[in-house]
Amino acid sequence: MSGVIAVVLDEENRVLMVRRSDTGDWALTTGCLEPSEQPADGAAREVFEEVGVEVTVERLLSVEALDLSVAPNGDQVYWLTVGLQCRLLRGRARVNDDESVEVGWFDLHAVPPLSPHQARCLALAADQDSAAWIARPTFEAG
Repeated sequence: MSGVIAVVLDEENRVLMVRRSDTGDWALTTGCLEPSEQPADGAAREVFEEVGVEVTVERLLSVEALDLSVAPNGDQVYWLTVGLQCRLLRGRARVNDDESVEVGWFDLHAVPPLSPHQARCLALAADQDSAAWIARPTFEAG
């Protein structure tokens, strides 16, 4: 499955997070890409659907294939994720669907625990001089 991770920053450089309804954990806004949907469009759509704000995508943060994960409903998924840094354009963040139970803005250095791939995206967004992170090849010919 292809997905996006949106690191949404506001004018104070705080990061928008959601408390997931399925696990109760805090997380960055994430979601599945629709067929033929560009990652930037998917990130903006997911943010709007989940928290009701409009964003602009500023830059690529990461591209990463994740290990097998098991969703709370038992589905087993291998994700290819694209991490994108986004900037708040307009709107007031709120719970806007059934995927989360709470939303909040956090200082970049005072966020709740995140999964390793989400923490990596956040760290890259915090360092404006960083290049996009792409997993190093492990393939060796021959």
